[in-house]
Amino acid sequence: SSKIRNMEVQSADGIAVLEDCIGFSLTKTISKVEEKLKKGVLPDCQDDDIIPRAGNEMGTEAQIRFLKAKLRVTQEDLANVVFECRKKDDENQNLETRLKDTEEENTRLQRTISLQQSQTEKYKMLSQEANRKTEELQQEVTALEKVLQ
Repeated sequence: SSKIRNMEVQSADGIAVLEDCIGFSLTKTISKVEEKLKKGVLPDCQDDDIIPRAGNEMGTEAQIRFLKAKLRVTQEDLANVVFECRKKDDENQNLETRLKDTEEENTRLQRTISLQQSQTEKYKMLSQEANRKTEELQQEVTALEKVLQ
């Protein structure tokens, strides 16, 4: 799990991957967007759902504040997802350890069962042999009793 903690998020369905953003600077990107907004060079994106329709009536500064707030919320969401992923990774690691321990215990118990089965077979054979000898001795006793009578 320490290996996982040191890694950044590598992949997630439908979410931008942090490794794809090598060399990406959020501060630089925000500065570039602010400069373009001040110059008025950014195209209007009618189908952009980042800023609600009421955003068209907002001033540039208000839009920047809105986008920064939305960015903070997104970063918090990402941090929560990363935290949950790490938590799940820790849980998986614990479960893998428990599984390994259980498999080792199972192997040990299988060996014990095998040993006990072989001992049971050995004692069955000894019991059968003792019963045979008992029968033979019983027959001898009966024969001797007949001789003595």
